[in-house]
Amino acid sequence: MDYLRAFHFLVLILSAISLSEAGSIGVNYGRISDELPSAFKVVQLLKSQGIDRVKIFDADPAVLKALSGSGIRVTVDLPNEMLFSAAKRPSFAATWVKRNVAAYHPTTQIESIAVGNEVFVDPHNTTKYLIPAMRNIHKALVSYNLHSSIKISSPLALSALQNSYPSSSGSFRPELVDLVIKPMLDFLRETGSRLMINVYPFFAYEGNSDVIPLDYALLRENPGMVDSGNGLRYFNLFDAQIDAVFAAMSALKYDDIEIIVTETGWPSKGDENEVGASVANAASYNGNLIRRVLTGGGTPLRPKADLTVYLFALFNENKKFGATSERNYGLFFPDEKKVYDIPFTQEGLTGSTWCVANGDAGKDRLQGGLDYACGDGGADCRPIQRGAPCYSPDTLEAHASFAFNSYYQKKGRAGGSCYFGGAAYVVSQPPKYGRCEFPTGY
Repeated sequence: MDYLRAFHFLVLILSAISLSEAGSIGVNYGRISDELPSAFKVVQLLKSQGIDRVKIFDADPAVLKALSGSGIRVTVDLPNEMLFSAAKRPSFAATWVKRNVAAYHPTTQIESIAVGNEVFVDPHNTTKYLIPAMRNIHKALVSYNLHSSIKISSPLALSALQNSYPSSSGSFRPELVDLVIKPMLDFLRETGSRLMINVYPFFAYEGNSDVIPLDYALLRENPGMVDSGNGLRYFNLFDAQIDAVFAAMSALKYDDIEIIVTETGWPSKGDENEVGASVANAASYNGNLIRRVLTGGGTPLRPKADLTVYLFALFNENKKFGATSERNYGLFFPDEKKVYDIPFTQEGLTGSTWCVANGDAGKDRLQGGLDYACGDGGADCRPIQRGAPCYSPDTLEAHASFAFNSYYQKKGRAGGSCYFGGAAYVVSQPPKYGRCEFPTGY
């Protein structure tokens, strides 16, 4: 009997360890829009999708109240425009923590504070106030005995790096090293915090699409690239960019500090010159990234460093300035409908998935994929022949979707089997084309 108890206890321990080994997915809840649902509706949306981490760009009372008792872990932000006051006046930092953190925690499960956001590219030149502001906020947390449960960091844009390619040559900009990078890393080490970084492979691909393969940027199957400095092979740009930051920290002797990705994403729409911005590519990037994070494992340089990653962003935000892409990073439209269908949880990853045609891929690629699937690919295309149940609607996209899915299911939904030269992508909801039912397995 004692043996059985010990065995069951061991099973429970091993289960807990296996669950903790996977990474974690959160989402940025930006609100630069006049069309968004109420904060209470947003919390229900997050819970319905299994999203248990959220980051906001301020400490809005309505949002923090709505998150109360939800079990969702929250990162709040001290905006850049408050850095000067928080740095110069400890009383300001103390009052801010009292009103925006201590007043809600732990009922609202605040787990971290982002002090500023991409401060080094802030046109108002707030860099010199960052470290004093972080230390004053930390002192305020200590006064409320919250410093153990709530950690402080500051999200860096990758422009803080002088070099990022190859990853092994990663280094910080020289003018920032002594001024702010080393003092910040010292602070993170002292307080047991992680370095927050914002990582956007889209920007690198958009500016270098002639040399960066799209599959490499979207975490799709590809032969990978070998780093000439350390000999490691990288299969996606996301990992390579993170390892450039790890290498930059290592060069300064801060190998013991972990990283958390506070922003990453891919736009579903862009201007003509914004190469790669499309619904299919956004679905592919975020869907593949979620799978990569939730199945565990770190980067080639830090293989045991499981990642926490916050997708940008929860909603499309119609009031944002700049290029069209800026308003189209959302996973959801303001009416709470998905921009594209991807799972956010381990359970969602193991559920049924289907392969559908990318309507933006162009007639030639769709037709080529359809011909291959129904020919050498061995897909069952009988249901889309004239007079058969799935012939209607008689459109290239509908017929290609059926054929692509048949091929995908016959291949056991294996990675890379829903590609067709970029003419297809995976969805987690049953496709709807007239009355046609798409199979989920053979």
